[in-house]
Amino acid sequence: MESTIKELSSEISNVYINRISSVLPNAPIGNADMELVLGMVGGKPSRAKSIILRSNKITSRHYGIDRETGEFNYTNASLAAEAVNGLFVDKSNAPIQLDEIDCLVASTSLPDQSLPNHGVMVHGELNNPPCEVISTSGICLCGVTALKYGFLNIKSGESKNTVVVASEMASNIMHANNFEAENKNKIEQLVKKPEVAFEKDFLRWMLSDGAGAVLLSNKKNTERISLKIDWIDILSFANQLEPCMYAGAEKKQGKLISGTRLTSQQREQESIATVKQDVKLLNENIVKVSVEQALTKISEERNITPNDFDYFLPHYSSGYFRERLYQGLKNIDFEIPYEKWFTNLSSKGNTGSASIFIMLEELYNNGTFKRGDRILCYIPESGRFSSAFIKLTAV
Repeated sequence: MESTIKELSSEISNVYINRISSVLPNAPIGNADMELVLGMVGGKPSRAKSIILRSNKITSRHYGIDRETGEFNYTNASLAAEAVNGLFVDKSNAPIQLDEIDCLVASTSLPDQSLPNHGVMVHGELNNPPCEVISTSGICLCGVTALKYGFLNIKSGESKNTVVVASEMASNIMHANNFEAENKNKIEQLVKKPEVAFEKDFLRWMLSDGAGAVLLSNKKNTERISLKIDWIDILSFANQLEPCMYAGAEKKQGKLISGTRLTSQQREQESIATVKQDVKLLNENIVKVSVEQALTKISEERNITPNDFDYFLPHYSSGYFRERLYQGLKNIDFEIPYEKWFTNLSSKGNTGSASIFIMLEELYNNGTFKRGDRILCYIPESGRFSSAFIKLTAV
């Protein structure tokens, strides 16, 4: 039995991130110009926007919309494909070329269509030779579940070179054409209680477009740093809590009713296609569940401490949650000082599932990571309350 385990262990590969690419479509959009691109609901400027932006601390973001014409100049699939192609721009020093990958994992919260699968649409844009193509579903975590698939595929020996890409085109559903006039009562509540803004209008000023891709291999780089994936832990708490963030459905008495079961008139009246948030549920549980419960379990099982990490890359949707996240870490004796934190939320926006790749890309490609650096990534999802933590080591 022992010899069999040793034989199996010797066949398990290490997995390395050898290249990272990101795409933020078009020129950055400042706070003052957001409605010029996304449009005004009912022809009137949002009365909630300034309050929401003050709270979320985002000052710049990108949209796949041509500012001059007002027309979309990206699809989600084309945005993802551009990020993948970015991995192979420097062909002279690339360890492999695009036509040598044997697996493509492409995931997003909001695909361009319900069918076909988002992954094969990205493959069609890339036009590389036939390969295994997978897409995982979800919201912010679908980028991590895509990474986990690629990680395990290489670790098991089924793949040698896998590309993982996460992309978001939130502007597809954040455009004014998708929204009804705002409810006056909800807007007035924002002044007294900012977290109540986590509804339709909140998300218009929070979500933006972007894509990030990584090249995974069972061999590390020879000329530059690689990021070794030590582990990826993903936990769902759907058994504890009802749906919190959703689209394409209506929520009644804690349960989701599919938009396909509503009449076309009901779907329009309820803005079924837009993303919605159960504000009270989010505010009460996001830190307690995705940080305190999840990391307590993971730290015990992985035997890790805050001192084990040189960098902490947290994905949070708003600057409003920064201090609450820090307090959550303190509550479980896993306090990581702010000087180890990195986020580019304020300058690159909340790009959902692509956010963690866009953070890693900035640090990796500007040469921040040094050999031996240990990185802890945190990605929560409020859809049905889930959480992921990733440990990487620069080698």
